[in-house]
Amino acid sequence: MSLTTPVKIPKLIKGMFPKYIWNMPLNIDKTIYLTFDDGPTPEITGWTLKTLKQYNAKATFFCIGNNVEKYPEIFNSILKDGHAVGNHTHNHIKGWKTKTKDYLKNIEKAQKVFALHVESNEHQVSRLFRPPYGQITPKQGKNILKKGYQVVMWEIISIDWDKNIAPETCFKNVINTAKNGSVIVFHDSVKASKNMMYALPKVLEYYSKKGYAFKAITSTPE
Repeated sequence: MSLTTPVKIPKLIKGMFPKYIWNMPLNIDKTIYLTFDDGPTPEITGWTLKTLKQYNAKATFFCIGNNVEKYPEIFNSILKDGHAVGNHTHNHIKGWKTKTKDYLKNIEKAQKVFALHVESNEHQVSRLFRPPYGQITPKQGKNILKKGYQVVMWEIISIDWDKNIAPETCFKNVINTAKNGSVIVFHDSVKASKNMMYALPKVLEYYSKKGYAFKAITSTPE
């Protein structure tokens, strides 16, 4: 993504791809859906899990298959804490620069890695998918949906990976735009750590005081 990435996805873009998940249905109990991309990582994911637990918050982690191979114990910690996991390809590849058949193979490779490393029969691997960089062609999307995946995009992105953005700005990117049903993107990666580790606790505190709950994505919105 570039520096011109919008914090909030325009309605026009959502309307162009109605079969993708951009936000969840409005709940009587106000709910925010936090998501984390690019993990698991030993430096950041454990801290993220501890921080979420302090607020009884559940989230969705879009994991890279290669990272799950390296750190299966962290992957299972995510599941044991009651969070959802989704597919973020095996090698964090760019959809716009990858042939559809190769893109699908990379997704399936990650999915097999997830299934291989799940330690408990109590935990099921979801078929949630988020394209790295938000890059996905119409043909890729159509084929991914045919395979039974739910393509999860987002409504709000914190832009935490951008080292040119101040941590305070990352925090404000979220609280100035997110509302009931919003799907929000953070990254449990080293690159995003400075901004994310500043903004996440403040976001959790801000919305908790306003009576919001934080839930994982588990089903397709109506």
